[in-house]
Amino acid sequence: MKTSLLVAALVAIAVTACGKKDEQAAAPTEQSAPASVQEQAKEAADQAVEAAKEGAETAKEGAAAAVEATKEGAAAAVEATKEGAAAAVEAAKEGAAAVQEGAAEAMAPAKEGEQK
Repeated sequence: MKTSLLVAALVAIAVTACGKKDEQAAAPTEQSAPASVQEQAKEAADQAVEAAKEGAETAKEGAAAAVEATKEGAAAAVEATKEGAAAAVEAAKEGAAAVQEGAAEAMAPAKEGEQK
């Protein structure tokens, strides 16, 4: 009976000792896991910041292109307006000359009648 008590005590001590080693061995793994998670979170945050910077740069380039296109469009509109105004002035001059000629022709018979 003493032998079986001694064996039972040794088995209990061995099981207890093995259980403590597992807990100690698991502890560093648990500590390294949060560090790994923190590193992954930091990498993800760095990637997000980099993506945001790239997005901002792309938006800046797009805005610059839009401004340039607007300037070019405005310049073309101004040029077309100038050309249209010049054409309108020329047409008005031609119309005035035609009216003047028509008036002169209309006055010609009256002048001839006065001379006779």
